[in-house]
Amino acid sequence: MRDALRDGESVVGTWASLADPAVPELLAPDADFVLLDTEHTPNGLETVADCARAVDAAAGDAIPLARVAWNDPVRIKRLLDLGVAGVMVPMVESADEARAAVEACRYPPDGVRGIATARASAYGREFESYVERAAAETLTILQVETEAGVEHAADIAAVDGVDALFVGPADLSANLGVFGEWDDPELAGAIGTVLAAGDDAGTPVGTLGADPEQVRALGSMGFDFLIAGVDTALLLSGVADAVGAARDVLE
Repeated sequence: MRDALRDGESVVGTWASLADPAVPELLAPDADFVLLDTEHTPNGLETVADCARAVDAAAGDAIPLARVAWNDPVRIKRLLDLGVAGVMVPMVESADEARAAVEACRYPPDGVRGIATARASAYGREFESYVERAAAETLTILQVETEAGVEHAADIAAVDGVDALFVGPADLSANLGVFGEWDDPELAGAIGTVLAAGDDAGTPVGTLGADPEQVRALGSMGFDFLIAGVDTALLLSGVADAVGAARDVLE
């Protein structure tokens, strides 16, 4: 995925927040990656492990990524040990915080990630080789979703080891006082600042659209990759459409 992003290829993922591994298993065949969320869900490590297995076993070549609850080296380490291909770190607001996230994803001497056998290293069968290749294979994606993050976006994007930035549209719009107003000029300006920072640093920038309308509205702004759809939003819209059709027919 890192190479695809750097080469300017089209990369599209999708979002899983529900706990049943069947959900990412259903999503994976149509996507390049599935983001497993732990920031705003009750999902624990066992759930993420099962969901990562589901993505790996599904048809296609999708990889599992996970969003950590916070920029915390322990939380990051425990998710990476489960064998996800990388992590998304929320609420990054400075170059120092960006460096801390990168270091949490890397083994010494380049970082602070603790070393142990786990699913990521095939439970020890590939222990030494995994430790050697982990830095090259692990994606580190940082979310810029506050006014302070936008202000320091150029510094964040330039930190060595940051593979991509990700604009969190809901949090950023709320932080700017224009929650959910996707065509607001202030939000557009902030997004433009992040996009320019990524372009200057050669760091890809992505965002999320919960539904096709939002994907089109935000995706047309010049992002390098997109997360298309959230499982709960897709379920809600699908149920509403089906039930609405049924009521129309019966009436």
